[in-house]
Amino acid sequence: MKEYTPEYLEHIRAIINADDTEAASKELASLHPADIAELYQNLDLEEAEFLYRLLDDDTAADVLMELDEDDRRKLLRDMPAEEIAKQVIDHLDTDDAVDIIQELDEEDRDKILSHIDDVEQAGDIVDLLQYDEDTAGGLMGTEMIVVNENWSMPECIKQMRMQAEDMDEIYYVYVIDNDEKLRGILPLKKMITHPSVSKIKHVMETDPVSVKADTPIDEVALDFEKYDLVAMPVVDSIGRLVGRITVDDVMDQVRESSERDYQLASGLSTDVETNDTLFTQTKARLPWLLIGMLGGLGNSLILGNFEAGFATNPAMALFIPLIGGTGGNVGIQSSAIVVQGLANGSLDIKSSAKQLFKELGVGLINATIISLLVFVYNLFTLGATQVTTIAVSLSLFAVVMFASVFGTFVPLTLERFKIDPALATGPFISITNDIIGMVIYMVISSSLLQAFGVFV
Repeated sequence: MKEYTPEYLEHIRAIINADDTEAASKELASLHPADIAELYQNLDLEEAEFLYRLLDDDTAADVLMELDEDDRRKLLRDMPAEEIAKQVIDHLDTDDAVDIIQELDEEDRDKILSHIDDVEQAGDIVDLLQYDEDTAGGLMGTEMIVVNENWSMPECIKQMRMQAEDMDEIYYVYVIDNDEKLRGILPLKKMITHPSVSKIKHVMETDPVSVKADTPIDEVALDFEKYDLVAMPVVDSIGRLVGRITVDDVMDQVRESSERDYQLASGLSTDVETNDTLFTQTKARLPWLLIGMLGGLGNSLILGNFEAGFATNPAMALFIPLIGGTGGNVGIQSSAIVVQGLANGSLDIKSSAKQLFKELGVGLINATIISLLVFVYNLFTLGATQVTTIAVSLSLFAVVMFASVFGTFVPLTLERFKIDPALATGPFISITNDIIGMVIYMVISSSLLQAFGVFV
């Protein structure tokens, strides 16, 4: 991995300012496309464009795929449609080409597609654009080695050589029948050990792990992890082979999904980067801050209704942060476990009742321990006769039990309605638990005060 020190960046900028294309090309030749993309992120747009024009078409296409979406869009913005088609799209696999085209406006898409010389490639891209980008079809590529189960081994090898000319990597050889339905895979070892076999179907491995084109990406990622795959064939609704997904594509999607969930759990309404504009970052952060502000105002209204209780027993106010903080923490813990289980496939809607009862048990243990510890503390600091001693412990017990159930129930409900359950690990769960916690605390405290007066 290349480390870009301030001295090295100044060296690169000096070369660019001197318009020394020979020196710049020499520097770029020693760098991996991923390192060049990282270098661009440390340069101004004009400086990056200067270096980008010096790259050969294959490297330029690879560098473009390594850039984040915003930087990629900036570079493409000033490029003519014909240049994008011939110098970028023509040098990418179909899945990568689709990723770039999907980021453009519909008008720009049509212009680029009209300039692609390879009609078959253009047709494949158009077909892939029809799939939802969050499904296997939207992630797959069409570059793969495909042989017929009725071919002989010599014929198979001949066809493979022809198909492999335009491919960078070969993971598996897929076997289809005369109706183009997936029948198996042909391990390369079989070609060496069975060079004269009469037909491929006699040596192929049947029933390969495959995925349908409309399968959500999250499920695809779980299959890759479960079966330790480096590539997976994609079939349509009747079993015809339509493409393949590679593990690097899946990892990119998993990373993006993790970043999106982390930001959602942190109270960011949209994906943001550190280099986004002030307006973009504010727009992403402000909604949940406003909701949090409304939650705080709601809490103040609740506390205002119990002003008499604070007047007669001021010690009650000391434990408001404890009640709110404990409820929020318990709720986030419960929801985080459920969201993680839903993400890795260890938990589904069918087992939600079991998880709910388990969380009830955990909540009961936690609530008992926490409330007893606080009771003992208040016993020595406030005394056994103070209403607050009993009220705080009872409230903590009720709040922990509620937060445990609520933190489990909400993400399961969101999952059922096809809403990202990561929402339940963020400010939503904290604000709700804080408000409900205050209501529980105030109701229990005021009830005890009314029943027994200031002192029991």
